[in-house]
Amino acid sequence: MGFISEFKAFALRGNVLDMAVGVVIGGAFGKIVSSLVDDIITPAILTPALKAAHLTNIQDLVIPGTGIKYGMFVSNVITFLIVALALFIVIKMINRVNKKQEEAKPSMPHPPSKEEVLLTEIRDILKNNQK
Repeated sequence: MGFISEFKAFALRGNVLDMAVGVVIGGAFGKIVSSLVDDIITPAILTPALKAAHLTNIQDLVIPGTGIKYGMFVSNVITFLIVALALFIVIKMINRVNKKQEEAKPSMPHPPSKEEVLLTEIRDILKNNQK
């Protein structure tokens, strides 16, 4: 198999395409979460703390005398927690739907084991001998 055909087989497998779609959607979701943190949560929740520090933006929080921007770190931690919470909720809903689908499926009875088949045959032979 040539390099080109091998690469084509790899690149066009379903799971690779699914992963590519997931990366693109994840990037878009990341922008939404960043906007949520920067434009809604930070102004609503952190405004009092920022006003007390005489700042207007969380990214301006810096340890005095250093270049350490802990405001960016706090912002990224909040973003991570929101993403983690959102993914947890989505996965929880997916698991709930899958569980309901599994419960809705009629369960097929398991075929009898070899021992059960053998015991059934012995029982039938004994019944026929008693008649």
